Amino acid sequence: MASTLHTSTPHASGPGSAAAALADVAGLRQRLVDALAPVIVGQRDVLDGVLVALVSGGHCLLEGVPGLAKTLLVKSLAQALALDFGRIQFTPDLMPADITGTNIVVGDASGGKEFRFQSGPIFANLILADEINRATPKTQSAL
Repeated sequence: MASTLHTSTPHASGPGSAAAALADVAGLRQRLVDALAPVIVGQRDVLDGVLVALVSGGHCLLEGVPGLAKTLLVKSLAQALALDFGRIQFTPDLMPADITGTNIVVGDASGGKEFRFQSGPIFANLILADEINRATPKTQSAL
């Protein structure tokens, strides 16, 4: 996917503006589906559900056996919308700081040391959390 989808068309408020905004959203959805169609094959209902979750500001639970392109779907969607993508592989030994990030000590130009925050994958726009059930409750609470 070489291009990203961007659109911003201002509309005047008043009669018909809601219809125009809805038409813009429908057009953007169709362009997004068309851009992802060569990559995500046979998963139109799943793609529609993910788009609804994205537009509504919600979360989406994708379940399925390995090989159904769950990771590819989220990664391709992030790329098409020019968003940051983060993937977290949950394991029993994963710590909350592995998700949220941590302060690290770095040297500065004058030879001193300072703390710098190294952000974790949770700071991405779209996040794929793989096998959340394997993480400890303490780590899950970091979400």
